[in-house]
Amino acid sequence: MRVEAVAVVLPAHDEESLLPVALEAVRIASGHPRVERVRVLIVVVADACRDRTARVARAAGAAVVTCDARNPGLARAAGAAHALRALDTAAEHIWIATTDADSEVPPHWLAHQLARAREGWEAVVGTVTLPAGSSVTNVHRVRYEATRPSHGIWHHPHVHGANLGVTAAAYLSVGGFPALTVGEDRALVAALRRGGHRVLATAACPVLTSPRLRGRAHGGFADHLTTLTRRSTQEHQKAAD
Repeated sequence: MRVEAVAVVLPAHDEESLLPVALEAVRIASGHPRVERVRVLIVVVADACRDRTARVARAAGAAVVTCDARNPGLARAAGAAHALRALDTAAEHIWIATTDADSEVPPHWLAHQLARAREGWEAVVGTVTLPAGSSVTNVHRVRYEATRPSHGIWHHPHVHGANLGVTAAAYLSVGGFPALTVGEDRALVAALRRGGHRVLATAACPVLTSPRLRGRAHGGFADHLTTLTRRSTQEHQKAAD
């Protein structure tokens, strides 16, 4: 695939405190030497925000779409639709990357995804990591990496909107992100696989995400961490009895 433009979409609900770090990380990734000749449009979707999320995004140079849905699937879809209109480039030459407002992509994030696109992959499904100092990091890592082989490549089973990329053509062919309050990322990837698109699950370029236990989306990653923490506590209690 020849990539001429990239859309980076971040949904956000009341994320004024964490958004600046997320946007700075995307800005750095956009300036990578292997990306600098590609047009990059960053779109923040301020979904039902009561704080300064939209203002913070605009101050950082991002395009802003506002909605009042409290629906990550609808928000991601709205951001992608805005980007595709604004970029005004053939879908065959646009790459859509998504991350979250509470996440920090590495400097080579976009370069990594675009390299995979040039190899013919139509979607790149990445992993996430938690900060080393978090109390839930070890618990998460053990369970998260349960399927990782001791040797060789880990074709992981995870899907995260915080670390996802897809060609616009493939994205549009399956109807884009469904309007789900949770699991819109998994639903999109499942549709891509059903449609016969080339989907790469890779742990080569993880994204650092928030270890918070109270998130913005019910049933999302924060709830997942809460469940893991509760199970770990119960297991330790049983072992002690």
